[in-house]
Amino acid sequence: MIKLIEIKGLSKSYNRGEIKAVADLDLNVKSGEIFGFLGPNGAGKTTTIKMMVGLLKPDKGSVSIGGFDIKESPIEVKKRIGFVPDQPEVYEKLTGIEYLDFMADAYGVSREDRLPRMEKLLETFQMENSVYDLIQSYSHGMRQKIILIGSLLHEPEVIIMDEPMTGLDPRSSHALKEMMKEKCEEGKVMFFSTHVLEVAEKFCHRVGIINKGKLIALGTLEELQKVAQRRSSLENIFLELTGS
Repeated sequence: MIKLIEIKGLSKSYNRGEIKAVADLDLNVKSGEIFGFLGPNGAGKTTTIKMMVGLLKPDKGSVSIGGFDIKESPIEVKKRIGFVPDQPEVYEKLTGIEYLDFMADAYGVSREDRLPRMEKLLETFQMENSVYDLIQSYSHGMRQKIILIGSLLHEPEVIIMDEPMTGLDPRSSHALKEMMKEKCEEGKVMFFSTHVLEVAEKFCHRVGIINKGKLIALGTLEELQKVAQRRSSLENIFLELTGS
């Protein structure tokens, strides 16, 4: 299988090196995988994701997406990813449809292609009746959904999401999980951080657990159970490994 995400020796510090947010992270994710990135608050998840999508510059190490290095070919990488941040910050003075058109224009999606994609995604996330309203009138969950839709319009190879289910209603959460499975069947990668360990346990092919900036566990649930030396839920393994 093709490695769509390759991370080597990735490190990031703050406060002039006093705070190690991420330390020497090595990680590969192959096509067709749903990968869960887990860790306590402040463990380094969001910092890692921001380096993966080019929002933060690493102190050292490399990130390659679809065979392109984020430092050497940032535009090529960004063409291949869909990104959902941890906070649904979006242009409030636009309507939902104006935002989606803006995203489609940014990624070069033709009018012919964007309309059926928009219709399908808006229906999936129950946004067809709200898409002509100003985004400033949206709830947190609606903003999350419009960002999700915008991130998927160009049909990216790699979809990177930071706590994507926060604020979503149960039906939309279910729709997102079903979509994740469909995308992976197409050979794409779903990389997401989450605190909802039941979702990670049920839907992820593999998970990585980061704590204090270091990757402390990586593998399938069965492989993590071997590390813990007993059969247990992902939640119990997580609590044991992170000392929570």
